[in-house]
Amino acid sequence: MKKHIILAAHKHFKIMMSIDKIRELLGDQADTLLNHTSTAITKDSLAILPSSDFVTESFTESNRSIQVMNSLQRLYGTGRLANTGYLSILPIDQGIEHSAGASFAPNPMFFDPENIVKMAVDAGCNAVASTYGVLATVARKWAHKIPFVVKINHNEFLSSPNTFLQSPYGTVDEAWNMGACAVGATIYFGHEQSREMIEQVAMAFERAHELGMATILWCYTRNNDFKVDGVDYHTSADLSSQAIHLGVTIQADIIKQKLPTNNGGYNATGHGKTHPKVYSELTTDNPIDLTRYQVLNSYNGRIGVINSGGASTGNDADDLKEAVATAVINKRAGGQGLILGRKAFQKPYGDGIALLHAVQDVYLNDDITIA
Repeated sequence: MKKHIILAAHKHFKIMMSIDKIRELLGDQADTLLNHTSTAITKDSLAILPSSDFVTESFTESNRSIQVMNSLQRLYGTGRLANTGYLSILPIDQGIEHSAGASFAPNPMFFDPENIVKMAVDAGCNAVASTYGVLATVARKWAHKIPFVVKINHNEFLSSPNTFLQSPYGTVDEAWNMGACAVGATIYFGHEQSREMIEQVAMAFERAHELGMATILWCYTRNNDFKVDGVDYHTSADLSSQAIHLGVTIQADIIKQKLPTNNGGYNATGHGKTHPKVYSELTTDNPIDLTRYQVLNSYNGRIGVINSGGASTGNDADDLKEAVATAVINKRAGGQGLILGRKAFQKPYGDGIALLHAVQDVYLNDDITIA
């Protein structure tokens, strides 16, 4: 089994995907995504663009310690995307977030924590993000081989009725003791208990920085009022970008956010405050410009925005197209990569690695530039 896994990984590692193949995968989206020029927020107006010197450029004048910068450089300096300014992270904490059965039944080998870490290594990811239990189980063997990101809080869907409150599952010191390079956490901004989550995560991030670890924040929105007249605005550019702006305020070093799917959440819900120029001058309908607004809210590119890969459709061709399109949008917007899990680990091992390589190839392809 182990030999088969390694051979499958190497089989998909050899040839980088060409721009013609990427164009073919994008299909009727190709022109919209590959030829778009952003004029709402130009790339020249961003404070810092992804590069091999990103950690130095963004954090040298910050309050981040030498140890934190070491951790950040290890994240940005590992895997196929090492020292490009881009990140490919494999997150597998869905056994808690969505139940182990729902997550791992499609590919039961991932009930074994070691296979989670092995996939990240074999795929050439920058890091693996998972739970205390998963990473602690194999820490002595793997923590020095690939950066560990310990997800310190989770939802749980065993209680009825379901709740979206994130609870701490361990301490930051425990993550440090197992050799973690970074800690990750989720806040559901807009939730009735979001202030409790903000306080918990802010304190945890402060402790992580004291210990020299980097911090990654899952900046999601959650409120039933964000659905108006049958339209879901949880991933609207304006609401998701404000969640990002709150996330960088508590000193997240990297922001994870879903790709925007629409805009005008503030106008639809009638709560909070916004400005007409957000919609008339700072964004357009192009998904690259909507994502560029997320980057703008992440301190104008000083803190990296990585987008999530989303759920698997169950169709390999559709998953590949969606993943490549998301990567193109993120890269051309000025983002810094993808944190993609279910589309990869719910497939046969070699196929999952091939998908992760396809995403990484977008960031390695010089023909795909920042719009």
